[in-house]
Amino acid sequence: MFLSFARGALAGVLLAVTRAAVLVDFQVAQPPPLPQDAKQCTVQILQRTFGNSFGMAEVVQYEPPTDCGPVGSWAGISLNFTVTSNGTQFDRLGIFTFQNVEIWRTSTPEPTRGDGIIWTYLKDVTRFTPLFTKNGTFILQLDNLLETGLDGQYAATLHATFFASSRENPPAPKADLIIPVSTLANDTGNDASVPPAFSLNVTVPQNAVQVYAELIASGNGNEEFWYLNAANQFLPSLPSGTTFGDGPFREVRMLVDGQLAGVAFPYAVIFTGGIVPTAWRPITSYGAIDLPTYFIDLTPFVPVLTDGQPHNISLDVVSAEDDHTINQNWFVSGSLQVVTDPSGKPTTGKITRYDAPPFAQTSVTGSVGDNGDVNITVAATRAIHIESEITSGSGKTTHVVWEQNLQYTNTQNYLDNAFVQIVNQSASGSFLSTHNGVPALVDTFSYPLIINFTVLTPSGSDFVATFDHSFNRVSDPAPFILGSTIRNRQQASGFFHLASTGNTGNGTNTNTFSYADRKGNTYDREVSAVNTNITADHQGGTLAPQAAFHFPSINQAPLVVMKPRLPGGRKIGN
Repeated sequence: MFLSFARGALAGVLLAVTRAAVLVDFQVAQPPPLPQDAKQCTVQILQRTFGNSFGMAEVVQYEPPTDCGPVGSWAGISLNFTVTSNGTQFDRLGIFTFQNVEIWRTSTPEPTRGDGIIWTYLKDVTRFTPLFTKNGTFILQLDNLLETGLDGQYAATLHATFFASSRENPPAPKADLIIPVSTLANDTGNDASVPPAFSLNVTVPQNAVQVYAELIASGNGNEEFWYLNAANQFLPSLPSGTTFGDGPFREVRMLVDGQLAGVAFPYAVIFTGGIVPTAWRPITSYGAIDLPTYFIDLTPFVPVLTDGQPHNISLDVVSAEDDHTINQNWFVSGSLQVVTDPSGKPTTGKITRYDAPPFAQTSVTGSVGDNGDVNITVAATRAIHIESEITSGSGKTTHVVWEQNLQYTNTQNYLDNAFVQIVNQSASGSFLSTHNGVPALVDTFSYPLIINFTVLTPSGSDFVATFDHSFNRVSDPAPFILGSTIRNRQQASGFFHLASTGNTGNGTNTNTFSYADRKGNTYDREVSAVNTNITADHQGGTLAPQAAFHFPSINQAPLVVMKPRLPGGRKIGN
């Protein structure tokens, strides 16, 4: 069933929060840069309340709409994910898989008792248009658990809105084909758990002339706080149970037939149940509801991939340790956006230069003081340079140059018998791919992170933490994907008290965000919260809403929340 939904989504949220003081959670992000003056057709993809849902994903069949012009001719596509929850529950990871391609990785804010919570997130999925042009299977994996002390369920609805093209709003550019690099499961999320490395054989059309890979990767379990793990050689100098080993450096790698093709230094996403949960209400940490993805140009490997034979694509995550091992686990997946030559004739060519060492250059230094203080610095650099000559079936020859240069440092200080844990991490770099000298993929990024975690009582029942976290990125993922510049800084803090009678705490959060894209769309937001209440909020730019949303006032009493997940699985308090 199709319906007019753009205004209805906001109206639904307004209606819900006016009935009671429902906590409206959100991640700061730009509204989808899609033409609001275009005809819009909205279809409900799925609706499900995730209660006891471990291993029971929602699996639905999709048919493309025909009410917004010829199928595939759309000017854009967005998803609207709206969720309510009431009770006590951990945050949960969500995996959206469509046509065996993971198109969105998300996580849930933790709910509250009483009036509960609601959140809505709008995501631009225009780059996945080739998937939406045909019938297929849509899967949402959101593993939730109900048991004593955990009664929160997540009532979720997902809609897709299609924007009709016109003379004023032409069809969005798109790849000719998208190939999944996933588990290809038909009943659950298609992400793979590593280690060990995940591998899949894929067959690329023989007339392919460009291939761009998109990677999704996030640390979970003993790798959730990977940036706070200690290098193995210093682990014996720390009190038992302080943190995990295998160090803080992580590199996500993609290999083609065993040869390194590209890497990513991941952004450290802090989920809403992490460290001090009261710091992430109602403003989640950046990336918690929409985890970032990473792009690699695989076009230099086109001469290899277009021989008509299956080729092995591998994904893994490695550390700076001598054996490059990590803990369990990371979830990874990927996809290949393929551009083909209209002649239909095979592409030919060869790789003319290959300089891509299998692992980054890394170093580990540090000291252990007479008073037991431990200071550790892990550093890494990475350089990749690959060139190819490619001749399409139409006779066009393209010289492709793919370069990656990345830097990483992580300094950790464990003070006062590790009652104080400080991390200062910086990951930065630049990706550049040129096709006959014209930039085809550009990615320049900087992800600085500073955390101070301090335990205040001998039992560990009271602790505080401060966060200074930034996401700065200039990204042009492919010639047919809209490029943008995003700058975000988030400064948060919180106090937490653990007790058998109930955990309480407080938190503050300030987010400063700006967005600009190659079409001239802009958006900026400066928003602050104290103890779940929004204290200041300004939105500007061409994408800003015309009317400001008025957040409900929430009781200022100390928040009662779940026990937090702490770095290294620290066992503290009751």
